Amino acid sequence: MNFPLLSCVLAIVTAAVVAAPATPAAEEPFRPQPGKFPPLEKAHAYRGELVFVDHANRRGSLRVAGSGVFRRNEPQPFALLPYGMVGYHGAPADLRDIPLGTVLHVRAFLPPDPKFSAVPVLPVNNKEKTSGYGDAGSAPAENHVLLLEDKPSHCLREGLVWKLKEVDLGNNEGAIVATRERKAGAATGAGGEGKTTEETLTFDAATRIWRGREYLTSADMIAEGAWPKEGKKSLDGQAVLLGITWKPTPGGVFTRFHISDIWLDDAAMQRAAQVQTETHKAFIRSRWMPAWVDAVEYGKFGRATVTATLFGGMDPALYADFKQGITAVMNGVENTLKHTEGGTAGPAQMAARGKILDITKLPGEAPLGSSGIQIRFETDLITEGMRPTRAVRIRPANWPDVHMPREEYLDSGNFRHEDRFPTPAIFPKY
Repeated sequence: MNFPLLSCVLAIVTAAVVAAPATPAAEEPFRPQPGKFPPLEKAHAYRGELVFVDHANRRGSLRVAGSGVFRRNEPQPFALLPYGMVGYHGAPADLRDIPLGTVLHVRAFLPPDPKFSAVPVLPVNNKEKTSGYGDAGSAPAENHVLLLEDKPSHCLREGLVWKLKEVDLGNNEGAIVATRERKAGAATGAGGEGKTTEETLTFDAATRIWRGREYLTSADMIAEGAWPKEGKKSLDGQAVLLGITWKPTPGGVFTRFHISDIWLDDAAMQRAAQVQTETHKAFIRSRWMPAWVDAVEYGKFGRATVTATLFGGMDPALYADFKQGITAVMNGVENTLKHTEGGTAGPAQMAARGKILDITKLPGEAPLGSSGIQIRFETDLITEGMRPTRAVRIRPANWPDVHMPREEYLDSGNFRHEDRFPTPAIFPKY
């Protein structure tokens, strides 16, 4: 069974990721530099369970899988880089789209500038340390994320597929033995997952099973005779894609993951990707396309021309909305992509307006995080946040002019450090 790459985010990143080798342990610590997309081969790879999300600041916490007992590992904070990309159900996503408990694959770096990190800064060798339980690798210092993706997105990009070997069922729940294998003709990816890996995964009555446009449960599979009501049955290597979460497991098992979803065929996975793509397109059109400033040519009386590179991982329809000669609106943002020029009515009130003069497709293969699309934007009133290497957001004027929720922008007339990084002082004292 062949599962196609389902969205622009997968198509953009595949070539770059497949060609990248694993990071040698002996290399010098690497930090991304402002204005440069970091090479993926320098990223540290790991996976973990999403346990907390601060969507407005593009950060959260993961229980990282190490060498010890998974449930004992403390959640580790992470932050998305400004150009960091999220994949969910084989399509572009925002952190808010991903349910807590989802197991995610990570490609991450040390903080570019520890002084401005939105999450705790750890010693650079922290992933090598062990606790009393021997859980080495569960607290990596590489907590600034370039790529965050759920299991189906990861498998699609890496050219992997799950093959179901056996199901063991009782009371509509049980376990499935499956192998994660590389599809015929697929190159070995950056995660080094070329070897066949067998796992025992739990499922229950809440596990969602997708076939075409159908939504099934384990009870439906039993009623059809595909699965037994009780006991074991061979599944003959049926090729599927799986959504993976984690739940507390009985029996003292140290690390065993849980199946949230099973996509039985291409049509089911394509439909899931289509739904998620539409969700993300609507989100970006209401929050604006992220980019960073490459150069600024200053004119007189506040006039300036800004050259900026749009970030990668979006659906092609979003990039197609940027056309030469159209009116656009640009605003400075933090590294969290939170708007910095908010005013009292939101970012649209303070943003710079102007025309898109040119759109250029940069030569060569775009690095991960970049769209490879560069625009030149002219405005007659440039704002402070639009400087080289700084992140911005921009939208064509025909995108929805909506008011953003208060937590997603800073009030430029009342700026405080605590607006970005709340401290315990926010809690009242009784």
